Amino acid sequence: MARKREGLSDRHRRIMEYLTEFIDEFGYSPSIREIGDSIDVKSTSLVDYYLNQLEEKEYISREGRISRSIRVLKPMRSAGKAISTKVRDTVRAVNSAVDNLVNIPLRGRIVASSPIPMPASDFNYYDSESGVEIARSLLPARERVSELFALEVQGDSMIDAMVNDGDLIIIRPSNQAVNGEMVAVWLDDKDETTLKYFYKEKSRIRLQPANPTMDPIYIDNPEALRIMGKVVMVIRQYKSEIL
Repeated sequence: MARKREGLSDRHRRIMEYLTEFIDEFGYSPSIREIGDSIDVKSTSLVDYYLNQLEEKEYISREGRISRSIRVLKPMRSAGKAISTKVRDTVRAVNSAVDNLVNIPLRGRIVASSPIPMPASDFNYYDSESGVEIARSLLPARERVSELFALEVQGDSMIDAMVNDGDLIIIRPSNQAVNGEMVAVWLDDKDETTLKYFYKEKSRIRLQPANPTMDPIYIDNPEALRIMGKVVMVIRQYKSEIL
């Protein structure tokens, strides 16, 4: 026996399910004849009668007798269709999220403390398959993802810039910088790397930490410093502690 829902007859319910699903799919309401076909009723006047009753019960609204002007006020879907729609929407959301993910290659470590000697291959410390997956929407729109790379931070000289030991930074390759930008630099004469704020002064370059307990690094010979890239994003790495 057909189940009635909220005081509606079986035909009322079938009309509501058909209207809801039709409008979901096409974005506009079906014709009177299409509604009749969906419930096996040939008389358009009888279909109109059912629609008037649904309008009185405030399940739908219509603009006079204008064709395809029905609006569903209380959507009603069949159980199978409701599950199918939910699954479809979930799949779409998952696919959208996956499509939005980009992989940034992880090239190695960068020191965020007083520079310490590093092997020349430090920027290639990780294997070619190492990478960081992030949502494309988190990156500045102008960035070319194919040019970006990631580095793991070692040290705490940039803690006031919310860059902690173990965090990952996303770098855009560049050999130039303007004052105040956070950059990854290579000190040629010492084979050392460091992460600092860049400031070009009259006769020297100042590499400024973001830690009040640490002093700036001054480079008297600008040719001894190579800017490897600029920081465009920081990915925090939270460490759990067992008490």
